[in-house]
Amino acid sequence: MATSEARDRASGLSEPHLRSLLSLGRTRTFPGNGRVFLEGDRSDFVAVTVEGRRKIVASTADGGETVLGIRGAGSLVGELAAFDGGPRTASAVAMDAVTARIVPAPDFRDFIAANPSAAFELIRMLMGRLREGDRRRVEFGSYDATARVARLLCDLAAEHGLGGTGPATVNLVQHEIAGIVGASRESVARALAVLRDRRLVTTARGTVTIVDPDALRTFAR
Repeated sequence: MATSEARDRASGLSEPHLRSLLSLGRTRTFPGNGRVFLEGDRSDFVAVTVEGRRKIVASTADGGETVLGIRGAGSLVGELAAFDGGPRTASAVAMDAVTARIVPAPDFRDFIAANPSAAFELIRMLMGRLREGDRRRVEFGSYDATARVARLLCDLAAEHGLGGTGPATVNLVQHEIAGIVGASRESVARALAVLRDRRLVTTARGTVTIVDPDALRTFAR
């Protein structure tokens, strides 16, 4: 389970507000690769991850998928559709076994209405995600694949409260990294080889371990 600090960063909600939200709705479990909801779906609920990780994926013009983000314990997904009742703009897919609290949209809206400070926390979270998306688009044109991979690893470690100044392990496979940084799987493999050669990371099946977070952050600038 993620720490309280990491949950706060992931959800945008303070610990008391998150506890209150988790008291609503019902608990569901999803197997690895299970779809929490589908792009275009009009299902009307918010899903709050209790355990596990989900990736947010959207369809591309060529029929593929791009990974918009990784959401861990404490994170909210589906809040936009809960507010406006519109179709989902992306799919949420369990990366491993996920336990989530499913909160119907009316209950979620009532929670926000009863807790105005939680609304400000969510606005701040959404602004952070918009800034993250804008920054990644700039990176696609300004940084090579190795720098983009390094920056992603730093971001994920910080977002989920991993490492600090010590080693941190990020559980992602190469095609998931490729989808997030907008590079081919082959480019990601070469990028990880460069980072390994510099002794900044080690890799194993489905995991990347940041050996020296400070040095990796310096490399990614």
